[in-house]
Amino acid sequence: MTAEFERRHGFPPGTNQVRSAGHDDHAAARALAQVSLVPADLVTFYESIGDITWEDIGNGCFIDQASDVLLRLQEYGTVDMGANQRAHGLVIGSNGGGLSYIAGLGGAVYRTRTASLDDPELDRVADDLRRFLELLERSLTRFAADGEPGYL
Repeated sequence: MTAEFERRHGFPPGTNQVRSAGHDDHAAARALAQVSLVPADLVTFYESIGDITWEDIGNGCFIDQASDVLLRLQEYGTVDMGANQRAHGLVIGSNGGGLSYIAGLGGAVYRTRTASLDDPELDRVADDLRRFLELLERSLTRFAADGEPGYL
């Protein structure tokens, strides 16, 4: 993807990587595992992956590191995800254009419709983290082929 990026866009690519988890990431994943609102597959993800940074895919795509998810949870709490305010989720990343990705307790992943997390409007983008990551993979593959990421 980055080999043709500068020729296509006229400027060099930014950071585009999937970073493997290190010691600090493992410690943060263990701390997240202690929180009852964290889906098990998210903890498993963070045991292997430190973060995802794709600055050049569409507006960008960012899956935050576990320590950032934990810090946001400690500072701001969960995101209320329903009219009845009984469903809660964790912000796990963003699309670089102001929209956030939220993991619900049941494992489904949602994207906000606006940049605000106050009473957010959400679209379910995947039934679980695995399907969400597959969606990201398809977006990356499409972007590498034709420069269009689809709707992240």
